[in-house]
Amino acid sequence: MKTGTIKQILLITDGCSNQGEDPSHVATLIAEQGITVNVIGVLEDDQREQPVGLQEVEEIASCGQGISQIVYPQALSQTVQTVTKQAMSETLQGVVNKELKQILGEKQTIEELPPEQRGEIMEVVDDLGETSDLEVLVLVDTSASMTSKLPTVQEALMDLSVSMNARMGRSRFAVYQFPGRKESIHSLIDWTSQIDSISTIFSKLSSSGITPTGPALKEAMYEFAKPSLRRRSHTDDSPDIEEA
Repeated sequence: MKTGTIKQILLITDGCSNQGEDPSHVATLIAEQGITVNVIGVLEDDQREQPVGLQEVEEIASCGQGISQIVYPQALSQTVQTVTKQAMSETLQGVVNKELKQILGEKQTIEELPPEQRGEIMEVVDDLGETSDLEVLVLVDTSASMTSKLPTVQEALMDLSVSMNARMGRSRFAVYQFPGRKESIHSLIDWTSQIDSISTIFSKLSSSGITPTGPALKEAMYEFAKPSLRRRSHTDDSPDIEEA
């Protein structure tokens, strides 16, 4: 079964976009390109009620056909890994369901299979989750309200890079901040499978008061078509893989 390359944008923010187009509308466009938009909303440690801005987190993920989680900073590291893995599993289940419909008919899905067969299919999904190619672009909100949370974000991304590189399939990630200095987003780490440089990236960050989440998501979508990523894909020893 050809699953293609699984592509995800992982947006880490505290919500409250305040410049540019509606990020939910942009997330819909991204999902149409076969890229899942997952969103993690980060609360303050002393925050007991979810602010209005974090409603935006759920809306963006829903429109981007992804997963949303709202967490305190101390739980961020585990959440980043869980969201990435869960979104990958749901993407693969969608691919398997499509195959089942072609074989068994339009109404057949994993959920409708007998328990024993469903268990066997889910084993296949888990195996594909370890062996499929994965590209994750992490988009970090560095607006002024996120300043105190950035050290925790760095720790979470270090853990994510380690888990990605432990997979059998090829894994690549890129890290961008928004807003950029002169553009909607700014590259901190270009597409790579190496984890060495991630420990130093947050020394480059500068906070800003604006939060242009919609424009940032749109620019992030374009990064999946960058020549540098295509070149790396074609220079790998393994054969070309059909895009999902």
